[in-house]
Amino acid sequence: MTKVMVFQNRNQEFIGFECSGHAGYASRGSDVVCAGISILVQNTINAIEAFTQEGFSCEADAETGDIRFRFEHPAGHDADLLINAMVLGLEGIQSSYGKKFLKLQFEEV
Repeated sequence: MTKVMVFQNRNQEFIGFECSGHAGYASRGSDVVCAGISILVQNTINAIEAFTQEGFSCEADAETGDIRFRFEHPAGHDADLLINAMVLGLEGIQSSYGKKFLKLQFEEV
């Protein structure tokens, strides 16, 4: 199962997210659920870097697939929109394939 934890402050502003684990929908290399999650997460990080001025840190482990992304300050308008788009896509995957393969959670920090 892939777990994605999205962090927000008490004002519901995005602070960051973490992604860990493999979906386990199919064998490695054929897992469309894992591929979809990976594309959404990686594209969001790339889009934030390319299209916003947000400061952030990102740690990724190629072996495990774990990603830890944190904003230096709460997300501004453009980054907020990009994170919301990622969440929308992840919710769609979770709805289509079930919580057995993707667990999307939100935590106030």
